[in-house]
Amino acid sequence: MMPDHPQVSPQTLEFAIGGMTCAACSTRLEKVLGRVPGVDGATVNLAGERAVVTGLAGAAELAVAVEKAGFSARLLVEGDDLAAAEEAGHAAALRRQWLWFWGAFALTLPLVLPMVAAPFGVDAALPPGWQWLLATPVQFGAGWRFYRGAWASLRGGAGNMDVLVALGSSAAYGLSAWVTASGGHHGNLYFEGAAAVITLVVLGKILETRARRSAAGAIHALMRLRPDTARVERDGRVVEIPASALVVGDVVLVRPGESVAVDGRVVDGESQADESLITGESLPVAKGRGDEVVAGSINGEGLLRVEAMRVGGDSTIARIIRMVQGAQASKAPVQKLVDKVSAVFVPVVVALAVLAFLGWWLGGHDADRAFLAAVSVLVVACPCALGLATPTGIMVGTGLAARHGILIKDAEALERAHHTRVVVFDKTGTLTEGRPQVVAVVERASGLLRLAASAQAGSEHPLARAVREAAAGLDLAPVGEFRSLPGRGVEAVVEGRRLLIGSPRLMAERGDDLGDQSAEVDAQEELGRNVMLVVGDLRPLGLLAVADPVKPGAAAAVAGLKRLGVDSVLLTGDNRRAAAAVAAALGIGRVLAEVLPEDKEAEIRRLKQDGRVVAMVGDGINDAPALAAADIGVAMGTGTDVAMQAAGITLVKGDPALVPVALALSRATYGKIRQNLFWAFVYNLLALPAAALGLLTPAIAGAAMAFSSVSVVSNSLLLRRWRMR
Repeated sequence: MMPDHPQVSPQTLEFAIGGMTCAACSTRLEKVLGRVPGVDGATVNLAGERAVVTGLAGAAELAVAVEKAGFSARLLVEGDDLAAAEEAGHAAALRRQWLWFWGAFALTLPLVLPMVAAPFGVDAALPPGWQWLLATPVQFGAGWRFYRGAWASLRGGAGNMDVLVALGSSAAYGLSAWVTASGGHHGNLYFEGAAAVITLVVLGKILETRARRSAAGAIHALMRLRPDTARVERDGRVVEIPASALVVGDVVLVRPGESVAVDGRVVDGESQADESLITGESLPVAKGRGDEVVAGSINGEGLLRVEAMRVGGDSTIARIIRMVQGAQASKAPVQKLVDKVSAVFVPVVVALAVLAFLGWWLGGHDADRAFLAAVSVLVVACPCALGLATPTGIMVGTGLAARHGILIKDAEALERAHHTRVVVFDKTGTLTEGRPQVVAVVERASGLLRLAASAQAGSEHPLARAVREAAAGLDLAPVGEFRSLPGRGVEAVVEGRRLLIGSPRLMAERGDDLGDQSAEVDAQEELGRNVMLVVGDLRPLGLLAVADPVKPGAAAAVAGLKRLGVDSVLLTGDNRRAAAAVAAALGIGRVLAEVLPEDKEAEIRRLKQDGRVVAMVGDGINDAPALAAADIGVAMGTGTDVAMQAAGITLVKGDPALVPVALALSRATYGKIRQNLFWAFVYNLLALPAAALGLLTPAIAGAAMAFSSVSVVSNSLLLRRWRMR
């Protein structure tokens, strides 16, 4: 029975994990964490060396469980300088590993050279005692990490790569030591095999670690964008304080060439800001009084005074980092197969080694031949390549996406995105600028614009804002009994008159006769404009025509999707003619117009009925249900937080041209993951039988094992060369 946790709310904790060596480690650690009382779910990422745990369990008891399983755990707290700390820690660890490798290499070389010289008729074999002397520091010095890892793994009730290396090298070393101690002939010694295995595997782990750090380079680059300190105006003086101490309302001075420490608004000064690592936009953006700047952007040649609007964890860069970290720590559905294989990998390999020994020995061959085959089987097996195949691909892919201004919520969103065959676009704020303007006023009563703007005073709809902007400078009247009609219009009392402002559809639903206004409505809608009819006390007062300019990247988005073989659909609440005009200008073939906000979700579900994967692109609160209903939701970063929470992908700068980039990048990422998994499985399927058949020596098996995981990570890193075609 699970114990009660009074006054404790479910939480998500993230830990940096040390000591993992292969997929079996991450799989076992997930099980260990899952058994802690109060844990609802645990995900361990081998490539990112992270564990994410949700539930009621506390950080202390989770850390104890991790340490009992033989690993180290450090709770990650937002606001820590994790990038600098991790870089320093990994740099020190790599230096120690290089020292061990070069020491092992120097001791192993004299053992291996006679084996290389033997085919040329040169007998340069060292005396058994010297071989023993050289091999021992390698076995128990450089190889100690494998013993430590193997013991921790076995104590936790499972096996990992360290078990295989320790078993294989110890068998070769132990038999050689026994033969030497008993005065046997040096032809039965395998010191060089044991030493070569450890030296090569240590080298492989060093190269793998470096490659993995490179795969995580994007997130570290984002972390380094945040300056440690900021210069703030306080009490008439400029003082330097930690960036973490900034509060909303502080005025921050940003000098030329410095990183902006906070999301804010420019209150004085002119410059340009390089926002490329945040939005993916390569060109500097001009900044002046009233313009917003984001933390992490690089100031150009001007001095800026910036008023803080969002600080700490609320800043854009902090949210981006959280999103990228969450995606990199998550597991893709394709990883489930790998986890199942990893759980039984080590016992199967050990059993295969025993069978190889028995097969050779019972087949009439000498024990030496049987022993070499068994050792080679133990050494050549590599669960690392399997464990790294998926997470390294996801790390590189999501990091590359972030550099393009595309934030991917989790690995599941990334996997779904590459199957997308239909993309549904909202219109206002997604394909259009979302800043409509009144372009025509047809009056039947004087002061129509003033009345309409007064009635719209309580509405935040983009069309209402357009009317108020057009009426700027006019003396608006007080409004009473305001009522919003979502997707249709508004109703209000202005100067004693009950006004109804809405679309022709609203008037048709009410049964109002448009009379001779119908021709004007048709003419405006043919031009792609939205029409708002104004009725006062049941009498037509006129109409307002509003146009919303199409975003520059909208046509490129549709064209890019067409090249990918993806269909585009326009889904909007606007009138059919206005929607059709926009669709025709952009090359969209299918239009679903005059759809109310509550009906958008149903339209998405209908599109999914034929089995095709559907993505929805939107930016507003009314798009959130449709974003959630789609197989993959894509939110505009310039839109609402509700839309971004419901979406699996967020486009930071709100450019629709990034939609085909996101889909193409997800396809490229999953192409790499499939390649990684193919080669990882093929490696083990070919290498294990080859070792069992005696075609590989322990030294060659060790080299193959060491470089198999390196090749998988290196293949993932090739994704960084990806370019949109």
